[in-house]
Amino acid sequence: MPAIAFAAPLRPGKTEIDRLAMESCWRGRRKEAYQDARRRAGITKESVWLQSTPNGDLAVVYIEADDIGAALAAIAGSAEPFDRWFREHIHDVHGIALEDGFPTAVPLLDFDIDRAGQVGQVGQVGP
Repeated sequence: MPAIAFAAPLRPGKTEIDRLAMESCWRGRRKEAYQDARRRAGITKESVWLQSTPNGDLAVVYIEADDIGAALAAIAGSAEPFDRWFREHIHDVHGIALEDGFPTAVPLLDFDIDRAGQVGQVGQVGP
């Protein structure tokens, strides 16, 4: 299954707001709308972790979908109320305007025991 992972820095003072919003999507009042939005986008798995660092907090995000680009475009362009709320939330806590596009992470290491010993698509890192 195609997947993407990335980290998004949280703006100072926004960690608790983000934690409560993600909790509402996972187990709270936004759960049904969140699940519907992800189904419409073709997302089959999404996980978000909070990572504290000396330079501030990060949201670490992992998404699986058959078509990652289409899934991210669906979230960025949907007029559904939940999706509009989600984009506003992301802009508030991360300063990212999803509708303007989002540069994805560049893989540096990709180990898979089932592919061990095969040459991957990512260029060599290091010497």
